[in-house]
Amino acid sequence: MNRRAIGYRVSIAAAGALTLSVIGSSGLAAALDDPYGDSDVAVSVEIPELEGPGALAMTVAGSSAALTESGSTATSRQFTGTLPTVTVTDTRDPADIPEGAFWYVLGSITDFTGDAGQPDIVSAESFGWAPALVAGDPGSVSAGDEVDPGEGFVDSEILSVAYDSAEIAPEGSWSANAGLELLTGATVAPGQYSATLTLSLFE
Repeated sequence: MNRRAIGYRVSIAAAGALTLSVIGSSGLAAALDDPYGDSDVAVSVEIPELEGPGALAMTVAGSSAALTESGSTATSRQFTGTLPTVTVTDTRDPADIPEGAFWYVLGSITDFTGDAGQPDIVSAESFGWAPALVAGDPGSVSAGDEVDPGEGFVDSEILSVAYDSAEIAPEGSWSANAGLELLTGATVAPGQYSATLTLSLFE
C-alpha cells in the first residue's frame, strides 16, 4: 500500500516569552461612566451539513516543547516535558475510505546539539516519550507504546486507529499528547541544546 504523509515539526527547546502592551484606560473609563444608549445585535449563523469528500488531517497545538531538569541522580541527568497535543480528524464518508485502510502518527527526532557550540551531542537515542490518549473514543483509536530513553526513538507511534478505519472509526476527532524524557550523562557540557521532533500522519 502506498503511504501518504502529513508532516509537522516541533522544536524541543526553551519556550519563548510573550510581551503584552497595555494602553491607557482613563479615556475608556470616562466613556463607560457616561453612555449615550445601548443597543443589542443578535448574531446568528447557520452551519450547513459538510459537503464534499471530507479529509484526514492532523494538527499540533504548538510548535515547541521545553524540557526541564527533574529526577537527576549522581550518575545521570534527566529532563522532562510535555508534547503539545496532537489531533487527528477524519471527516471522510466511510464509503470514501479504501477498504482495509488505517492511519497512524509516527514521531522521529534528531540529535540534540548545543546552541553555543558545546562539544557534546546528545544522541536521539537518549530521548523517550509516554503517549496518552486525551480525547476521542478509546475503543477505536489508541495511543502508542511508551519508549524509554536508550531504547532507540525511531518512527515511534503516538496515535493510531484500529485496522480498517472505514469500519472501526469512520468519522471523528482524536487527540493525544506525550510525556517527554531526555536522559544524559552526568558530565554533559552545560548550555542550551535543541532538537527537532517530526510528527507524520500516514495512511
